Amino acid sequence: MRTMKAAVFVEPGRIELEERPIPDIGPLDALVRITTTTICGTDVHILKGEYPVRRGLVVGHEPVGVIEKLGAVVQGYEEGQRVIAGAITPSGHSYASLAGCNAQCGAGTRHGFKPMGGWRLGNTIDGCQAEYVRVPDAMANLEPVPDALTDEQVLMCPDILSTGFAGAESGRIRIGDTVAVFAQGPIGLCATAGARLRGASTIIGVDGLPDRLAMARRLGANHVIDFHQVDPVDEILRITDGRGVDVAIEALGTPQTFEACLRVLRPGGVLSSLGVYSSDLRLPLGPFAAGLGDHTIVTSLCPGGKERMRRLMHVIAAGRLDLESMVTHRFKLDDIRAAYDLFAHQRDGVLKVALTP
Repeated sequence: MRTMKAAVFVEPGRIELEERPIPDIGPLDALVRITTTTICGTDVHILKGEYPVRRGLVVGHEPVGVIEKLGAVVQGYEEGQRVIAGAITPSGHSYASLAGCNAQCGAGTRHGFKPMGGWRLGNTIDGCQAEYVRVPDAMANLEPVPDALTDEQVLMCPDILSTGFAGAESGRIRIGDTVAVFAQGPIGLCATAGARLRGASTIIGVDGLPDRLAMARRLGANHVIDFHQVDPVDEILRITDGRGVDVAIEALGTPQTFEACLRVLRPGGVLSSLGVYSSDLRLPLGPFAAGLGDHTIVTSLCPGGKERMRRLMHVIAAGRLDLESMVTHRFKLDDIRAAYDLFAHQRDGVLKVALTP
């Protein structure tokens, strides 16, 4: 039996490199040889036991690679072709997928909808922090990488770029809007970039790390706020002359940042939530206007599928956005523990790491 190296969730606090069989594939699947992948904040939630997955699962959900083998009925692709797949891998045929809700794909369920059902890689099936990964429903999920783009140029497309842009899209940002983005980690930075591309005229980025605030400015923030220095709610209300923002994007996943978003939102504004929460949220009565403030609160999970990947790579290929500089550190798969330690503790100015076999 042929084997591969894979990063495996052992127990809370432990992700270890193990030898695993190279995955078998079904008729609709593809086997992809990983050339580059990365670590996501959600993987850190898994490592810490804050998001439950089964023990023994291969983690990771951001694959860039080469098709090693195609399922018997897969058409339109070739072995040896460079591809990416989104972190969300919908079936393409469930009621949820056909309704445009790929992330909530419930293929095989009675009604065709399942919360987070489209997130399979590194969640319900083995993921891609390995030498090989099985991509299910390949014809719905694999998108060829243009020859002119490198692995690191497209590495953000499977998850953080798709998710960050979704925060801006779900927020219904319009030309001339004022937008606040709470947290300038990788997803928040992509939300900042998405707000700029959608035409926001004033973008306010909030974080506590100088390197991230500097990157936020590069990606389109007009104002940056270090929450160690000033209260971000007070400062945003000062910047907006007490009006508040049209759209507030929560990109961290804590009750405190969610509440802060609500406190800076103007009446009738949109709170666009991207965070993965591990505790209950609270709606403060005043900012919530007793439920009568015409606020919209919307949540988003990373949109997936090959059409989403095609569009994101076209943004990069057209020169509208360059996220390659977000790759601040590089590791071999053999050094997976060191990579997680650095990323989880946010040392040395890390934004994203690139993992290669």
